[in-house]
Amino acid sequence: MSALRDALRDLSDDVFFDLLESEDAYLLVLDVPGVSAESLNLAIEEGEISIDAHRDKEPTGDYRYLEENRSLFLDVDLPLPDDASDAGAEATVNRGVLEVTLPKRGAGEETTIDIVDEDA
Repeated sequence: MSALRDALRDLSDDVFFDLLESEDAYLLVLDVPGVSAESLNLAIEEGEISIDAHRDKEPTGDYRYLEENRSLFLDVDLPLPDDASDAGAEATVNRGVLEVTLPKRGAGEETTIDIVDEDA
């Protein structure tokens, strides 16, 4: 998981995030102001999660931009933790906050191993 933490720390200072962990999953929370589900693309492939988010830019009413300081887009590729699984991954965006839940591989599953008595 240190690769993911390092990649998150390398993001621009204007990208705010939290990374949480439970016994069963990781939760990545990213602020993506002005982004909707329609302007957001997520993909998990080859051990990375790709996030491509675009902010709607049109000012409302009779307003026009005098100065722009908010980023128009976020395009990042982040490595998944070694024990994270893309199966069952979920994402939601609500009021400019993206939450990505990545289940841990084998979380909540118990594996029993049959032991064979070779002396019998």
